[in-house]
Amino acid sequence: MEIIFLGTSCAVPTKERNHVAIFISHRGEGILFDCGEGTQRQLKVAGVKATKITRIFISHWHGDHVLGLVGLIDTLGFMEYTRTLHIYGPKGSKEHLNHMLKGITDKIAIKIEVHEIKEGKVYDGKDLYVEAAPLEHFGPVVGYALVEKDRRRINVKYIKKKGIPEGPLLGKLQAGKPVTWKGERISVKDATYIVKGHKIAYVADTLPCRGAMRLAKDADVLICDSTFHSALKDKAREFKHMTSKDAGLLASRAGAKQLFLIHFSARYKSAQELEQDARDVFDNAVAAKDFMKVGL
Repeated sequence: MEIIFLGTSCAVPTKERNHVAIFISHRGEGILFDCGEGTQRQLKVAGVKATKITRIFISHWHGDHVLGLVGLIDTLGFMEYTRTLHIYGPKGSKEHLNHMLKGITDKIAIKIEVHEIKEGKVYDGKDLYVEAAPLEHFGPVVGYALVEKDRRRINVKYIKKKGIPEGPLLGKLQAGKPVTWKGERISVKDATYIVKGHKIAYVADTLPCRGAMRLAKDADVLICDSTFHSALKDKAREFKHMTSKDAGLLASRAGAKQLFLIHFSARYKSAQELEQDARDVFDNAVAAKDFMKVGL
């Protein structure tokens, strides 16, 4: 699983930071969290083909999170995208997307399915699932947690000791079924072990809230709104955003392993002061940069 930060700015982009978009690739799935203006160009710079995108999860319909959608959809049509593009978002998503697409005269050449979601498990795939929870910002807003499903692996040392060859028997064991080899019953417990899946939480624009805590709980990676330094806490509350210290406290209290700060106000020429603000309460905090890649 790989995370690529395509955009890390707030409402106003800068020379160094594009509007928000996060791309996650995992075993044939290409998950995009939000799609700010310029996202398709960011994909090109990052070396990711737009056709790799299978699902887009929209946190809310503010311009800096969705204005890249129409261009991306148009481009996918030119690239003869053969999948159905699944777009997930809060209540009103179908109407908002329809209004955006009516603003262009191009024929929409791909199949699109829009899922209006509230909370709980909103997508359940073969190798991963995605949960949503409500956040506290202006209008309907949701955050997401992408959870990799646990995997059963073969205990190679044990298998070699028993002399079990590669083939159908190992396939059954990996599927959680015991087998018989040379008259001996081989248990799943002895022959395999479980590898716990990773969890990535995406907490978009919000005040500190219960939904953010639910998503961040025990996350391997927490990607979090950090629009202002804690010195501007009152402004953050006025505009319903997290401060970088809020993000650090969330990561600490939720038991997250690593925190990546995003959605920085353009007032900050460097995000280092925001990173330090978060590190005052949570050591493993990093101010994300456009095109930063993180592997899990």
